[in-house]
Amino acid sequence: MSLIQAGKILELFYSTDNGRVNTTELALDDKGVIEDKYYNKDIQRSVLITSLDSYKLAASNGIDAPYSALGENILMDYNPYHLRPGARLTIGDLELEISQNCTLCKSLAKIDAKLPKLLKDDRGVFAKVIRSGTIRKDDNIYLLK
Repeated sequence: MSLIQAGKILELFYSTDNGRVNTTELALDDKGVIEDKYYNKDIQRSVLITSLDSYKLAASNGIDAPYSALGENILMDYNPYHLRPGARLTIGDLELEISQNCTLCKSLAKIDAKLPKLLKDDRGVFAKVIRSGTIRKDDNIYLLK
């Protein structure tokens, strides 16, 4: 297998009962993001990856959505939405496998009523952890080919 550099991590987030937390690093294992309130809930949906393109699309339609508003754990400058389930990404010592496209989320309507429909196919992708590790802001992202 070869690695192709695809992009960089721009921001990292996890969810708590008190809201979203922006952090400089995340530890992940086969159950998901270790500090996240959704840890060990649904392995197929344990990590949400969003592209900066989603925020640009919202902004180009007059919607101001702050980073993390889409619920992502990883915000990157690479758009992975074309990747099929089974595709793998490596970030540092971590390996992720794309498991499914992100589903339409009605909670996005709290930001703007148009947002759920606008981002129907452009909100992100879910991944599961194949190899545990810690990732950091500004880490390079590699696509396994």
